[in-house]
Amino acid sequence: MNVIITGASRGIGFELVQQFLNTGDVVFCLTRNLKPLGSIQHENLIPIATDLTSPVSINKAVELIQSKVTDIQCVVHNAGALIKKPFEDILYTDLEMVYKVNVFAPYYLTQQLLPLLGKQERSHIVNISSIGGFQGSVKFPGLSAYSSSKAAIVGVTECLAEELKDRNISVNCLAIGAVQTEMLAQAFPDYQAPLKPKQMAEYIYEFAVKGHVFYNGKVLPVSSSTP
Repeated sequence: MNVIITGASRGIGFELVQQFLNTGDVVFCLTRNLKPLGSIQHENLIPIATDLTSPVSINKAVELIQSKVTDIQCVVHNAGALIKKPFEDILYTDLEMVYKVNVFAPYYLTQQLLPLLGKQERSHIVNISSIGGFQGSVKFPGLSAYSSSKAAIVGVTECLAEELKDRNISVNCLAIGAVQTEMLAQAFPDYQAPLKPKQMAEYIYEFAVKGHVFYNGKVLPVSSSTP
């Protein structure tokens, strides 16, 4: 299977890369920081330096992928950006950066990948949202930009699932809860999550491989704890 993972240089994304490699899949890693991936020695690992806030950079990444494979079976939009500030202190540039990574990038990257999706077998696009973006969940001060962007990708998931269902493509979303990552520490410095990145990566891997058999256009909360 040919797989694309964004935000693969740390946390859940880094662990998820290894889950796919362990089963022999070819993994394209789109991330700004390639250095951590240097610790993974595997012939099926293809790291691509990508600035997900730049459509030009995304286009170059897609061109490279197209030069190597003719189809993609799975895309995990895992990359995320977080700003923690009181609402009145958030700058337009803060909001723009968070939405570019969390909403615009998965939307635009999926659009550019369409020629490679659903070719031989049904492709699965997995958007990683947050329980903070799940309707009716507890919200926290300082996270309005992050949580609202994660709510936006929920809406994108439902729209694309409907629009792409006849193109042999399924689109689903996992709204994950507290996992002990750098991003969680940024948002809640004193909180210790019950789950490690590897544990969540194992779950996401299973869902990415099998979830599209059972779901399309679904937003599933994956949370045992919320700070």
